[in-house]
Amino acid sequence: MHATYEGSAQNYDSICDRNVMLEMRDGTRLATDFYFPAIDRVKSDGQFPVILERTPYDKTSSTNVTAGKYFARRGYVCAIQDVRGRFKSEGDWYPFAKEAPDGYDTVENIGTQPWSNGKVGTMGGSYCGSDQSALATLNPPHLTTMIVSVGASNYYHASMRHNGTLEQRFHTYIFRMASTSKEALANPELKAAIDEVYPDKLHQLLNIYPLKKDATVLRLFPSYEQWAMDIMKHGDYDDYWKQRGYAISEYYDEHADVPTLYVGGWYDSYARASCENYIHLSQRKKTPQRLLMGPWTHGGWNVTFSGDLDFGNDSHVDYNDLRLGWLDHYLKGLRSEMSDWTPVRIFTMGTGEQRPNYEGLINYGGQWRSELDWPLPETKLTSFYLHKDLSLSETSPTEETSSSTGFTYDPRNPVPTIGGGISAADQVMPPGGFDQRGRSDFHGCTDTLPLNLRSDILSFQTPPLETDVEATGPVEMRLWASSSAIDTDFTAKLVDVHPPSGDYPDGLAINITDSIIRARYRNGWEKPEMMTPGNEYEFVFDLYPTSVVFRAGHRIRLDISSSNWPRFDVNHNTGGTLGSDNNYEIAQQTIYHDTNHPSRVILPLQ
Repeated sequence: MHATYEGSAQNYDSICDRNVMLEMRDGTRLATDFYFPAIDRVKSDGQFPVILERTPYDKTSSTNVTAGKYFARRGYVCAIQDVRGRFKSEGDWYPFAKEAPDGYDTVENIGTQPWSNGKVGTMGGSYCGSDQSALATLNPPHLTTMIVSVGASNYYHASMRHNGTLEQRFHTYIFRMASTSKEALANPELKAAIDEVYPDKLHQLLNIYPLKKDATVLRLFPSYEQWAMDIMKHGDYDDYWKQRGYAISEYYDEHADVPTLYVGGWYDSYARASCENYIHLSQRKKTPQRLLMGPWTHGGWNVTFSGDLDFGNDSHVDYNDLRLGWLDHYLKGLRSEMSDWTPVRIFTMGTGEQRPNYEGLINYGGQWRSELDWPLPETKLTSFYLHKDLSLSETSPTEETSSSTGFTYDPRNPVPTIGGGISAADQVMPPGGFDQRGRSDFHGCTDTLPLNLRSDILSFQTPPLETDVEATGPVEMRLWASSSAIDTDFTAKLVDVHPPSGDYPDGLAINITDSIIRARYRNGWEKPEMMTPGNEYEFVFDLYPTSVVFRAGHRIRLDISSSNWPRFDVNHNTGGTLGSDNNYEIAQQTIYHDTNHPSRVILPLQ
């Protein structure tokens, strides 16, 4: 018989010491709010475990204040800190760069205070997830456990850049962050200048790319503009990207060996990163590493939908309850629900009725499951081959001579982004799963027709499935292609095609996962190599992982193109310098599907 679960009750009130300035190794002081357990407005005596969240999004926001009080009332000291250069903290903000040493110094400071019992846990999502992993690469002695929600593994490979392309959401992000900068908040003229642009003119700015130094309002925010220029122009995987704050994966062996919960979502921009961190650190470390993957968009664990899709009431989690269970177990030694968790908990999408619900969303459905590892040990990696008749099947091509299909890619008319794993850019590219057709509220759409009617998209699809097919795990693309250009991009998108029905007379085409690769980096990220026009090359790249059931009667479709904009920057096809090339060329693209060039997507079937 299982013992009864334990948990920290709300036995205290809370009291906050605001703007305590903690000194970093270089003398810069970072403002920190400390929430203490209290009784009758007086701090409680004794020592407590400490929880730390480091944020660029204002430690006094309602979400942070609520969390601080929540944990303090349950017997923790909760420290919430403005990162360097943001809000009340000193210094200049240059995203992520100083988070490893600053985080280490903060953990060691609060872990040695008289009110601390020496155990420090960290928590936070997005930037606040990534900065935890950064500090963990320095292995601070008082770090005891972490909850890393939607954080990075390597910002070059999948987040700021992605297989050589730039994720343009970060160029919308930097305008947003400038609007809440210390400089703007202290100077009404600066605030008015950035508010004139953000968010109302983001659509216009996306149409003018690449960004030019001193040409936008960012010139008034020098460190912000410099970062925008740097991530745009650093196309190669060089020392810039190997900083601890950007490249957690470069420092896995040095990473702290502490129990860590990685939280991610299938439609989140960090889906690949969350899984990669779990995979590599669970293999290297002795302490429990756990992975929780829901159907969510970025930070969407408190809702049941992603884009057009609704997954049912069981799909969301109470984030504070989740974190409390983890922290109670690993900071207080209590027997919480986490005591019995398997290493991996995932939500498998697609088992619902798939009819409209009362809110007009598609009842896509799904269910939670517990697993022993990720990828699942029983996974059958199965190749689905591209064929000349635009079919997609497990049968390999039989044509011995060159078999190919072509399309024209015009970088001045890119394929618009309709959903996917995106964050921090909802105003211009909403994230999640959507029927793949144009709509007026999506940037770049000029009509409401099915997206794959465009001549620059090739769609390969299976016949209607005779039985349900589940794909759970990583997805890999092996694409044989050539181009008339010396450099270009290729994209791949996995789509769940629903048959026509009374609810959806034209059927549905729901994006499941996708990716892109820049041709100059096909042989490695550190040294670009241009193509020889007309030569065949194999492009191998990962799509984001997923867990989905393709229902009987549906089709599995793979869309191949050369752009997905504005999610990824447009390749000009010239081979010019990234971030400063103003010339454009039209490229003739050729996709091969014969015995010598077996283009295929590899699905993780269960």
